[in-house]
Amino acid sequence: MSLQPAIVWFRNDLRLMDNPAVAYAVSSGRPIIAVYVHDPKGPLATGAAAKWWLHHSLVSIGAGLTAIGGELTLLSGNCVETVERLASDTKAGAVYWNRRYAAAQIDADKRLKTSLKKAGCEVQTFNGNLLREPWEVETKTGGYYRVFTPFWRSLQHGGPARVETYTSPSKLNAYSAVASESLTEWGLLPSDPDWASEFPTHWSPGEAGAAKRLASFLSGPANTYGEERNRPDLACTSRLSPHLAFGEISPLQIWNTTRSAIASGAVDAAEGDKFLSEIAWREFSYNLLYHFPDIAAAPMKREFEAFPWRQSPGDLAAWRRGRTGIPIVDAGMRELWRTGWMHNRVRMIVASFLCKNLLIDWRDGERWFWDTLVDADAANNAASWQWVAGSGADAAPYFRIFNPVTQGEKFDPEGVYVRRFIPEIAGLPAKYIHKPWSAPNDVLQKAGVSLGETYPRPIVSLAETRKRALDAYDVIRGRIQ
Repeated sequence: MSLQPAIVWFRNDLRLMDNPAVAYAVSSGRPIIAVYVHDPKGPLATGAAAKWWLHHSLVSIGAGLTAIGGELTLLSGNCVETVERLASDTKAGAVYWNRRYAAAQIDADKRLKTSLKKAGCEVQTFNGNLLREPWEVETKTGGYYRVFTPFWRSLQHGGPARVETYTSPSKLNAYSAVASESLTEWGLLPSDPDWASEFPTHWSPGEAGAAKRLASFLSGPANTYGEERNRPDLACTSRLSPHLAFGEISPLQIWNTTRSAIASGAVDAAEGDKFLSEIAWREFSYNLLYHFPDIAAAPMKREFEAFPWRQSPGDLAAWRRGRTGIPIVDAGMRELWRTGWMHNRVRMIVASFLCKNLLIDWRDGERWFWDTLVDADAANNAASWQWVAGSGADAAPYFRIFNPVTQGEKFDPEGVYVRRFIPEIAGLPAKYIHKPWSAPNDVLQKAGVSLGETYPRPIVSLAETRKRALDAYDVIRGRIQ
């Protein structure tokens, strides 16, 4: 008697290598239905830039499945109802998936699991996206970590929950009697205008692109990572974040490959550990997301609910467009729009400018990043914005206000990064590139810069708005323990 088929429900785990749900399905001997469900109206619906990545990632995983005898079924609609219907229509005997950690996703998965089991279907779920589950990393008193450093020590001491990665299957027994929707008809790619036209020059979505990116990083930039990772003018970061966000590579693959490179002497131990600590920051963010489900909507420090944020649509629009008149801020926001990504140091600078110099609610920034980042991630995005705003766990103190001029001069000393994204001031000498308003008229004229015309004057005074931010902080200071 032939076995009933097994559904493998792909979500943010679009890979075959080190995919526990896929490995378990193959080992079960059941015919496999590989499905991805697009739910544009569901919680945490994919942002505009991430849709571009999703399209190409689905093409990649589809080709990978075809190469080993499988096929990817594409369905759209409410995810719970769609998988329930698929299981019923195909008389599936099992459904397998890798776990997610946002509250709405957990709730949907629980409801689906209950429904499927009630119908007599086997359900197995796995950790395919973290080194350790959020409930596996606890403080000595049994709570969750709110400070990164002890979290990182604990993770280093315990190590990943699994030691070995699952190999990619060489053959897959596909169950073929399922109609698939057309990826093209989902309309994930922008058109009229195609604002993502530059994305392909920067990114190669998919499992192969992720593996190539990691190998390239470990063969060079990893050995200067600790010192140069803060330099947006240099190509010294891994740029693995979108691959991780879509699960095209697992954190365990990165952990094991980096550890092997350290052991072989190819990567300096201190530099490799610094890189892995950034992978651990992602884990820490998921730890916060799991234990504080409202992290994208409410400050973790409740006192910040009383913070006197400004409503300023004009300032917010200038920030979004990269027209604030502060070069490092504008360069970052233009990099984001053109490439779907922003260097992490610059993310901190532009976030600080929005929350502190403009006094605009961090949630406005979080929502903009969610829509414009190809690596938009439910945990990382919200946790990082709260860190900058001063309202989150292990947050930078609110009174720590990045000076975008000195940050630019320190981390983009020759103005290479600013010139790349703000060509209208590219002719300015390095001395003035981060503060063109301080340049003499003859220098501006020689560089072809007319402040207020070819490039905006600063929309705010950095000194005055710093004082305003500190005054606003004093409003709630007495409430913060």
